[in-house]
Amino acid sequence: MARRFTLRQLDYLVAVGEAGSIAGAAERLNVSSPSISAAIAQLEAEFGLPLFIRRHAQGLLPTQSGQRLIAQARVVLAEAAALTTLAGEISGTVRGPLRVGCFLTFAQFVLPQLRRGFTDTWPEVAFTQQEMTQPALIEALRRADLDVALTYDLDIPDDLEFLPLVSLPPYALLDEAHPLASRTSLSVADLAPCPMVLLDLPQSGAYFLSFFTAQGLVPQIAERTRDFATMRSLVANGFGYSLANIHPRSDLAPDGRPLRYVPLTGAPRPLVLGLVLMQGAQAPRTVRAFVDFCRSQITARSVPGIRLPEPS
Repeated sequence: MARRFTLRQLDYLVAVGEAGSIAGAAERLNVSSPSISAAIAQLEAEFGLPLFIRRHAQGLLPTQSGQRLIAQARVVLAEAAALTTLAGEISGTVRGPLRVGCFLTFAQFVLPQLRRGFTDTWPEVAFTQQEMTQPALIEALRRADLDVALTYDLDIPDDLEFLPLVSLPPYALLDEAHPLASRTSLSVADLAPCPMVLLDLPQSGAYFLSFFTAQGLVPQIAERTRDFATMRSLVANGFGYSLANIHPRSDLAPDGRPLRYVPLTGAPRPLVLGLVLMQGAQAPRTVRAFVDFCRSQITARSVPGIRLPEPS
């Protein structure tokens, strides 16, 4: 008898196997937990096998049968994506799935507008996005969970290809009452004696601290956070200055208080915003179209959601 299941159900199966819980899979796929629970129950009924062991308060553990079916589901999903890609290549259209990762500090500013423009241009592309830290983006590209990532040139390994788009110099962020807020530029030496709110993400934290170590200085770290929005609100409420390469269109922190963005002098290394994909692989038409679209939208003159420095 023919089996009746859908690719979406297989996608949910793989997501639960990787996340270890219904809730984790739902968050990853941006669908409701009941939808995923129903899909797993339907697959178990269809195959006549228990796919997961339910552990109270500890999520789901794949059974031995579940592990084998999850592995085969990955193969089926990959082949289905390849069919869609092949159809697009033959027809000359841009269609099919596109899985885009984005560095989480600037995803909120850049990615929604970029995605809107791309999907309006190519409506047959099934665009999904994930916001991650740099190490997570690299690992997801290597596992083929992502097709392309929008991120910085921070420790890109040799097996990945980085396509530069725009250089973003660093700023000091200060609240309006800060003693240095009226300055038109600042050096690292100016900032070193003041309390600092460090954006302490993998690679990013080391990048910002390198400004000080390069000059034999030690910053006075008063607060650490891994969240870009929280960092801006802490600064706006007078807990210290911070450093960032992203200057949003608005100078207000998330809580509505004003911020000052002051350029840094002394030539701290700018970050380059660009695209990362697997080295040497022939990219599908959807990925090539996204790369071309990003190159048209992210330039030295304009970046969606970000204010660039005035030309000197």
